[in-house]
Amino acid sequence: MNDLIIKQAKLINGDVVDVVINEGKIREIGASVGNGLTAKKQIDLDGKYYISAGWIDAHTHCYPASPIYFDEPDLAGAACGVTTMIDAGSVGADDVDHFYSLVQKAKTNVYSFLNIARIGIIAQNELSDMSKIDDESLQKAIKRHPDFVVGIKARMSKSVVGENGILPLIRAKEMQKESGLPLMVHIGNNPPNLDEIADLLTKGDIITHCFNGKPNRILDQDGNLKPAIQRALARGVILDVGHGGESFSFSVAEQAMRIGTYPDIISSDIYHKNRINGPVYSLAAVMTKFLCMGFSLKQVLDCVTVKAADLLHLKGKGHLNVGYDGDVTIFDIKDERIELSDAEGQVRIGTQKFIPIAAIVAGESIATKEGESEYAINL
Repeated sequence: MNDLIIKQAKLINGDVVDVVINEGKIREIGASVGNGLTAKKQIDLDGKYYISAGWIDAHTHCYPASPIYFDEPDLAGAACGVTTMIDAGSVGADDVDHFYSLVQKAKTNVYSFLNIARIGIIAQNELSDMSKIDDESLQKAIKRHPDFVVGIKARMSKSVVGENGILPLIRAKEMQKESGLPLMVHIGNNPPNLDEIADLLTKGDIITHCFNGKPNRILDQDGNLKPAIQRALARGVILDVGHGGESFSFSVAEQAMRIGTYPDIISSDIYHKNRINGPVYSLAAVMTKFLCMGFSLKQVLDCVTVKAADLLHLKGKGHLNVGYDGDVTIFDIKDERIELSDAEGQVRIGTQKFIPIAAIVAGESIATKEGESEYAINL
């Protein structure tokens, strides 16, 4: 007997399919493939609601014990339709064991981009003391948790690095060589200047907060892409949204896309404060902003499924295909007027929004608040 059959689910291209999940994996997918099969649980969507591969939020802060940027993985994750979260540097080598032990209890899949500072973000200036950047402890932590640590993180803004300038990033690139894991780099206020940062990055590295409106942004004063960013993208550097409380500007994103520069990954930079008080609220809310700016439904979904999984090397994730993990997001696209704010208080009016209804993680279903109320389905 199978664990779960999702019947009559809409794909974004309009096809209606059944999905059969057993032992945590997708076993069959296609029109009416669930007919005649039995399962411990069946969810019938009657062709009304959409499914995709489970949504991946590639930049979050979900270490519950963090003194600054904390949240519960299931509140920012599965309860918001997200099946996989990547914590972006909340912890370093000192606390990764504790973080790992906590997330084993979560229903949401959780991974870590390990902060190059062994102390993680226990204060805003973790890279101001070079002695805290300890290669030996980082490599040992990666080896202890090879399936949990999927990258490393360096926050390269003035408040974090203090007087060290570009030095922490030079050290991060050296530290990266042994594991070969992706390096995510936070860009914010300078120094160091964005040109210095971008010229050090190589294929597979990630610039997060790519559409921030700060002086150190990716656009020059004329609205063109800075040459160093052009060179970085040509080398295969990845752009990640990382919305956050201070790091997403509608005007920067709109201008970047006008000149043909698009994000590879859409992520939230969510934690308790900006989830409750905004302007983030959820990954779905950030996805909705990109619909408002003219992205197609497929473009948005690809940035939180296929592209996120492939670019971050998440095995078994991001694809709604046989053999992949049984992670599925059930959602609706609602046509309604919606007011959207960025991190600078700019407002845009959208006409459609993503409404997550449920997260299916390895075949186990978790309803969102919308899924428990106006979109109540039999989970």
